[in-house]
Amino acid sequence: MRTLRRIQWPLVVWLIVVWVLLWGKVTAGNVLTGLAVGVVLCLAFPLPPLELELRLHPVGLARFAARFVADLTVAGLRTVAQILGPGPLPCAVLAVPLRSRGDLMLTATAVAVSAVPGSAVVELQRSTSTLFVHVMSSRADAASLEQARDEVRRLERLVVRAFGTRAEIAELSSTDHGDPS
Repeated sequence: MRTLRRIQWPLVVWLIVVWVLLWGKVTAGNVLTGLAVGVVLCLAFPLPPLELELRLHPVGLARFAARFVADLTVAGLRTVAQILGPGPLPCAVLAVPLRSRGDLMLTATAVAVSAVPGSAVVELQRSTSTLFVHVMSSRADAASLEQARDEVRRLERLVVRAFGTRAEIAELSSTDHGDPS
């Protein structure tokens, strides 16, 4: 009985889904074999328990989705104009310290930043919560680079307000200085 408690059942379910997808058919045999493979893998290679501190906040999620779609559209058009435009394409790698400390919020922010055209996360330093982001800019001056940093921080705020715990949102709000986004 103790062995069954060590098994992470959500992971086993995920492994069953992957197993069935690999075989291409949903059959009782594939599901049962996937269950057996998932249980054996979880027992043979135990992982630390996954503490998913994800909360969905409908209003924050709606704001994030709307702003993210707008960012994708504007950044896509801006990137096309920069690539097709004359002259050199100014790029920079920026260090952007984030206020979030949780792994999930750092990862979600990094994924959201990378999904926006014209930016890519080069590195994430977990110990300092710093994203290193490669950005294309219309100008290589200090003001446009600071604007790029502000866009990453704004995206972090939206991610935390959409998916963060109450403690993460409260900590973010205490350092926002009245920024409503």
